Amino acid sequence: MPQVFKIGSYWVYFWSNENDPLEPIHVHVAMGRPQPNGTKIWITKAGKCLVENNDSHIPERVLRNIVRIIEARSDEVINKWQSHFGEVRYYC
Repeated sequence: MPQVFKIGSYWVYFWSNENDPLEPIHVHVAMGRPQPNGTKIWITKAGKCLVENNDSHIPERVLRNIVRIIEARSDEVINKWQSHFGEVRYYC
């Protein structure tokens, strides 16, 4: 499970097995360490984020800030996804 970066005590990460065929680009976010029920956030072609779910129950205000940071660093996320998985597809 590749860690993309940390935001305070929250990890932003990919799972190494993102299904076959590969799911569109997204990250998971969880406090402390990666968890199977982490919050899932899609990255769009425009570099914006869409929250798929908040399964790790991140408080809304904190989640909004995390989304803003991921959007600001979306090029980094996309490059790391490409390096790890070898291709990039988008949800929208």
